[in-house]
Amino acid sequence: MILHGYFRSTASYRVRLALNLKGLPFENVFHHLRKYEQRAPAFLALNPQGLVPALQLGAQVLTQSLAICEYLDETHPQPPLLPASPLERARVRAAAQVIACDVHPIQNLKVLDRLRENGLGEEAVKAWARTTIEEGLEAFSALLPEGAGPFCFGDAPGLADIFLIPQLVNARRFGAEIALPRILEIETACLELDAFRRSRPDVQPDAE
Repeated sequence: MILHGYFRSTASYRVRLALNLKGLPFENVFHHLRKYEQRAPAFLALNPQGLVPALQLGAQVLTQSLAICEYLDETHPQPPLLPASPLERARVRAAAQVIACDVHPIQNLKVLDRLRENGLGEEAVKAWARTTIEEGLEAFSALLPEGAGPFCFGDAPGLADIFLIPQLVNARRFGAEIALPRILEIETACLELDAFRRSRPDVQPDAE
């Protein structure tokens, strides 16, 4: 498997986490987003959206981090990223999608650049991202069950944790307030695991 990504991309971070949690070997190919390498013709041939991550499986290419994580869970079911119960799976997916659908897309590089292009000053752009993240983390926290264990939905990390931890990196980049004890406890538990430590942006070969 070849993972096309970028060290600072939180969506790429999610897929690294899924691969590392499942112990799956993969090769990294990096595309510098600030230099718009994701818009190069060779990469657009893999992912017409010009976004990372993309997971190359021989002649097949998967895009969108949530779809990739679920594919990996279906094809390599141990350890599971989703619970067995359909109801509980829906709850975990709902939490993950708070970040995947409602937070990350409106504070990512492409959207922030568009705000700048439309005349919004740098402080206002950062405030946009900060507010978006703070509101999203509050909603995420409210969806977590009480007393579920050290991780989002139990005694082992899963899909929700994979989406939460990268978003916390973005939160700190933009100076967002994280006054959510349960979220901070989950982060501590996750970062004690080798799979999470090896997936961190700052330890990737292309980190700056």
